Amino acid sequence: MSLPPVEIPLGAMRFNSDSQKLEYWMGSAWMQIQTFSPNLDGGARGVFMGFSVPNGDSQISYITIPTQGNTVDFGSRTISGVGANLSSRTRGLAAQDTAPAFVNTIDFITLSSTGNATDFGDRTIQTSRARGCSNQTRGMWAGGFGPSPNVRNQIDFVTIAATGNAIDFGDLTGNREAPSGNVNSPTRAIWTGGDSAGDGSYQNNIDFITIATTGNAQDFADLTIGRGIAAGLSSATRGLIGTGQVSPATTSATIDFLTIPTTGNAQDFGDCTIARYGRGSTTDCIRGVFAGGNGPALTNIMDYVNISTQGDAVDFGDFHNVTGRLEGGCSTGHGGLG
Repeated sequence: MSLPPVEIPLGAMRFNSDSQKLEYWMGSAWMQIQTFSPNLDGGARGVFMGFSVPNGDSQISYITIPTQGNTVDFGSRTISGVGANLSSRTRGLAAQDTAPAFVNTIDFITLSSTGNATDFGDRTIQTSRARGCSNQTRGMWAGGFGPSPNVRNQIDFVTIAATGNAIDFGDLTGNREAPSGNVNSPTRAIWTGGDSAGDGSYQNNIDFITIATTGNAQDFADLTIGRGIAAGLSSATRGLIGTGQVSPATTSATIDFLTIPTTGNAQDFGDCTIARYGRGSTTDCIRGVFAGGNGPALTNIMDYVNISTQGDAVDFGDFHNVTGRLEGGCSTGHGGLG
């Protein structure tokens, strides 16, 4: 008697010994998510492009994600200020600057080679406080705050490997200043929370798009609490959203998590070592690192979690300077998970 076929859970992971790739189950096929290789400095490199202290700094810094320690100088952006970071596994991009100097500048670096950033092109709009997501091919920025109308819902995108100007992708489900980004799988990008009116009206919305198909975002579900200026990071199947402001006078240390392939409300993961907003974030799909932040005081603290295991963050090391705000990060080990 033959046995019934085994149902594979959505998001299940396996290592393909033939291709030497890690894959996950999309419901109808296995998708490659990461190539493990003995890369930079003994492990994946996480890079932070620009920060505010509080009026903007062009410095780019990096860490080796599997090894706790302090940041190391990488180079400088083409402009001074915090940038919304995203990346493939080889190229990191940062877009825009901090208000009141609204710009649409995009610059890029080659993650494996320290040095200064180079001009990539321009976004379709001038904003600050947008956030990025990416897969290995396409990078997107969403939301933000800019010249009138102030709070934005636009999403635009670039092809990461080809320099040039961004193109319109669609819209978020509502206006969002400072949503969290950098939560994505090879096929899906997710933005969470943000300020809907520019006055501390922080939302608990979670939006998602299918990266390969231009169009408007759809509702995913809700965070455990409304928050803005939070930090996002992910593996291919699990997204984490950490810290942020829950009101203009209150910051949070809470980390939420969600399952990227399956719509549904976020759940409690644990806490960061410090309550701040505007933290940077980077990951190698195994370890997630949160860095810096503001409120009530600037900090250079970095802490980390293991993405697959719920619990509180522990100390990673120090950012080279106290930071007012970072916006995501780049990584050779996550890099859009293409």
